[in-house]
Parts: sequence; structure tokens; C-alpha cells
Amino acid sequence: MLWVKSFHIVFVASWFAGLFYLPRIFVNLAMVPPESVAERERLLLMARKLMRFTSLLAVPALGLGLWLWLGFGDQIALGGWLHAKLVVVLLALGYHHTCGVMLRQFSRGANRRNHVWYRWFNEAPVILLVAAVVLVVVKPF
Repeated sequence: MLWVKSFHIVFVASWFAGLFYLPRIFVNLAMVPPESVAERERLLLMARKLMRFTSLLAVPALGLGLWLWLGFGDQIALGGWLHAKLVVVLLALGYHHTCGVMLRQFSRGANRRNHVWYRWFNEAPVILLVAAVVLVVVKPF
């Protein structure tokens, strides 16, 4: 089980690295002047590639997490911390999905938010990761 846990941590960290950086590209996209087509297209290409890679990293992170959950059986299901962590995982998935929606909006030229909004939006995965780590390590309830 330690191998599964180790790889779960690696894939979660990698997934979150993508979730940290993708909104930073959105900040830059929101700041691109309308006449700077080449810059916009380059940033969109970077964002699409990062979204694809980040999505691929999320799959083993979630699969290995499920394996850990099922592997520990009833003893892990009894902790309230686990329910809270599952909520954090669902919020991270929702954030990931929202990033995909925003990327499609940028691709269509339909973005209506400014770079400051994206700077704040970029803080959410930090909060989610801190919450998940505290719940798993401290098990406060």
C-alpha cells in the first residue's frame, strides 16, 4: 500500500501543479491587447497543452486515491476527516472543470473577466491543497 500511496501523492502534486499554473496563463491571456493575435494564440496553445496534461495527471491521482480508500476498508471510512477530504476532492474536480470552461471561453474570444479576477481565482487550488493535506495528516475529526 505504501507504493500506491507514494504514487498517489506524486500524481496529486503533479495535478495540482497544473491547476496552479493554468490560471496564471489566464491572467496573461486577460492582459493581451486585442491586436496582439500571435501572443494570444501562443498563450492559448500553452493553456490547451497544459489542460490536456493536467487532465491526464488527474486520472491516476483519482484512481490511486480510490484504490487507497477501498484498500483500507471500514477503518478509514469511519473518520469524518475522510468525508471532508472527499468534499475537497470534489471541489478540486469542479475547479479543474471550471478551468476547462474558461479555456473554451478564451478560445472563442468570449472572456469577460479581467486579470485581477484570475489572480484571485488562482488562489483556490492552494487553499484546496492545504485543506487536503491538513485533513489527511492531522485528521482533525
